[in-house]
Amino acid sequence: MPGREETNQELSRGVSTARRWAEYLLAVLGGNVLYMLVEPQLPLAFRHRLFHVDLGLGLDFVICAALYGLVRVARGWSDAGE
Repeated sequence: MPGREETNQELSRGVSTARRWAEYLLAVLGGNVLYMLVEPQLPLAFRHRLFHVDLGLGLDFVICAALYGLVRVARGWSDAGE
């Protein structure tokens, strides 16, 4: 029966927890910076209002998720080259 470390290593495909968290941090911070840069040009409906769940918050989430997808694709390309 495999140990806990072996099972976790198989599920994460050899990617360390610190590296995974760094990817999350890069995606969230980068996505928020990108949203803040484009927010002044957005229509009012897509601008986030503080303490409200609105389309601006949804757009910010989509940008962060897309950036995380790009980070994962880039990591896949770099892992394939090894």
